[in-house]
Amino acid sequence: MVDVPCFVGMDVANAPLAVAVRPAGERWAVPNDAGGVVRLVARLQALHPTLMVLAATGGLERAATAALATAGLPVVVVNPRQARDLARATGQLAKTAALDARALAHCADVIRPTPRPLPDTQTPERRALLGRRQPLVGMRTAEQNRLAGTSGRLQTDIAAHMAWRNERLATLDNDLATLRRASPLWRENDDLLQSAPGIGPVCARTLVLELPE
Repeated sequence: MVDVPCFVGMDVANAPLAVAVRPAGERWAVPNDAGGVVRLVARLQALHPTLMVLAATGGLERAATAALATAGLPVVVVNPRQARDLARATGQLAKTAALDARALAHCADVIRPTPRPLPDTQTPERRALLGRRQPLVGMRTAEQNRLAGTSGRLQTDIAAHMAWRNERLATLDNDLATLRRASPLWRENDDLLQSAPGIGPVCARTLVLELPE
């Protein structure tokens, strides 16, 4: 019996997780929750897929991706625009979950993006902390600008608000420093970046977390 390569595309949303298999043409959907992901993994393990492709969907794809990778299945997350461009090139202009899943299966078959190791379990937490820090810095700067043009009671209110933001930023920086100390790889990359002139702690951790490549 000759093995036929099997390519799977998955469109991820809040409620359903649409799946398409190429070249068999099989399609189904499962809930995007813990139970649905368990059923998804079991069914895909039976197919022995050559490659599975999901589109990045604002983090909604993380649970399914992690479960598939943990099960040893070849999975890769791509920019959704990549699959949409391929779909348009083949004349598919309509957009539904089922059609998007089929386009992603086609992407897996034709483009064959290379699966990369998933980030460790702490990386999303680090990125979330860094993402929270950035707007706080922006809001503090805005308050500093307002402070220069006000007086009296407003100055007191703005100063108190800035003190709160400074406290939150200090807490976030401490949390990031704690996570850095717990990760030998992060420490090594962080130290290497900071050895370059002009690269400080904030720039280094931003590069490490946002540009892991």
